[in-house]
Amino acid sequence: MASDKLKEMLNQAIGREIQVSIQYMWQHVLWKGVQGFAVKDELKNIAITEMKHAEAIAERLAYLGGTPTTQPEPITIGDDLKQMLEQDRKDEEDAINLYKRIIEQARKEGDDVTRRLFMSILADEEEHHDTFKGLLEGM
Repeated sequence: MASDKLKEMLNQAIGREIQVSIQYMWQHVLWKGVQGFAVKDELKNIAITEMKHAEAIAERLAYLGGTPTTQPEPITIGDDLKQMLEQDRKDEEDAINLYKRIIEQARKEGDDVTRRLFMSILADEEEHHDTFKGLLEGM
């Protein structure tokens, strides 16, 4: 089965996914005005995708004999739209880096299912990063 190191990494990923799903959903609810209107629906859609990631990772971790965490990483809403999007972009960059490490660890352990799961999630995270980066252009 999976090493303790891989299980720990999966729990870190779950905590991160819970964090951003809450963070993005609250941002969706709180932001108003023309700029907020432009990103509200995108934040909601990304939040839902992130929650689905948390569920998929938790299912995989449970299969591997681990206990999924229920604790999110620290949530940062932001004081204005630019600050919020900059934080969101950074959070996606952190996820991309973590998920690349998980993919490599799964490869080392011969765990192709976990590797493929995170390859798929990584593609979503890169898309989210690109979205936040694009929204920040011209701000």
